[in-house]
Amino acid sequence: MGPSVIQEIYNHKNSNKKYRAGAVPLNRGMSPAFFERKVSVMRRFYTAESVTEGHPDKLCDLIADSILDECLKQDPEAKVACEVLATKGNILIAGEITSKYEPYVFWTAKEVLEKIGYPSGEIQMDARIHHQSPDIAGAVECPWEKRGGMPKQTFEWEYGAGDQGVMIGYACNETPQKMPMPAVLANRIAAELSACRKSRYIQGILPDGKAQVTVEYENGKPIRLDSVVVSCQHEEEKDLRMLEKEIREKVLLPALRLLPPDKNTRILINPSGRFVQGGLDADTGLTGRKLMVDAYGSQVPHGGGAFSGKDGSKADRSGAYMARYIAKNIVAAGLAERCQVSLGYAIGVAHPVMVQADTFGTGTACADDCLSEAIPLVFELTPKQIIGTLRLKRPIFRQTAAYGHFGRKEFPWERTDRVKQLQEALL
Repeated sequence: MGPSVIQEIYNHKNSNKKYRAGAVPLNRGMSPAFFERKVSVMRRFYTAESVTEGHPDKLCDLIADSILDECLKQDPEAKVACEVLATKGNILIAGEITSKYEPYVFWTAKEVLEKIGYPSGEIQMDARIHHQSPDIAGAVECPWEKRGGMPKQTFEWEYGAGDQGVMIGYACNETPQKMPMPAVLANRIAAELSACRKSRYIQGILPDGKAQVTVEYENGKPIRLDSVVVSCQHEEEKDLRMLEKEIREKVLLPALRLLPPDKNTRILINPSGRFVQGGLDADTGLTGRKLMVDAYGSQVPHGGGAFSGKDGSKADRSGAYMARYIAKNIVAAGLAERCQVSLGYAIGVAHPVMVQADTFGTGTACADDCLSEAIPLVFELTPKQIIGTLRLKRPIFRQTAAYGHFGRKEFPWERTDRVKQLQEALL
């Protein structure tokens, strides 16, 4: 809140008095320096959540991405858009799959269930799968540019986008992963919770679980951990006090090393009390229903398209991965402290209809519009080029389905190998 806003407030309250421009009346005992300090500090709270692989929504994402990987193992050109619905005693697999290989989707779903820790024998499964629409397939294979007479030598790099939409990528320098602090911490808690269950480091806990983290920011920087919420499914005989102690010591202590709790941090573990009935017995799961968990948390907007179950020709997924790749390289190059990249695509069109960068006033090299114009000079942005750059024809997607698609160094969109090119283009 700047001086002009403060002046308006006080002028309204003290309309019979006159003050020089920019001045405000002071309360007794309040020095001008104190007042300026209070005005300049901006505090905000940001929250992110994560869920374990046993959460019903994540179970569906894992099944969908496992089916995608099975197709890509046998046919790298497979076109897949797979959705999964799971509820008590039932799983429905649906979508469009066009591939030389016909995956045995029930076997894949059972394998995922067993690996997570759910018995598959009591679950009824059904599938409704058909081929991709020939209209969409034609738009992908013969993009708008090709139909309009693009030179033949460029054809080998051109696919049309499999759908329209806007995809968001983000990076910041507040964590080593170039990710928002709340998202990093929430995913670490959920991952540690699952690791403790699988290794039996904590006994008596079950696959379903959630974590939520709220971080206090001052002038755009994370300064303290405000609150932590953990909900963990457990066996009926598990002592809840012991469970809380174990989660604090074996999950939260290692997971929160980046920003440890202080004496005022509020930690809530299983605030509902008992959490015995969970998983598909308690909740219905659906592919793509944890968009913000998959991405950056509440600080960053989302284009709305889900990732899991889709091959690289679907811009919802490949475009979001490329936008992250671009944003991370911009921040790693020292061109901004924060960067959000937006890519817009039209179905059947190879080149993006929008490329936009927003550095939120932290840019160091040039204005945001200049940075946006430099992006296509350094990065290849057609669907086929993105698939090639990020090697998206490989069966790597099952491992993306839980604990976030971003901020994990094993994925190719987390590389920072375009830093030098960006610096040469802009500096």
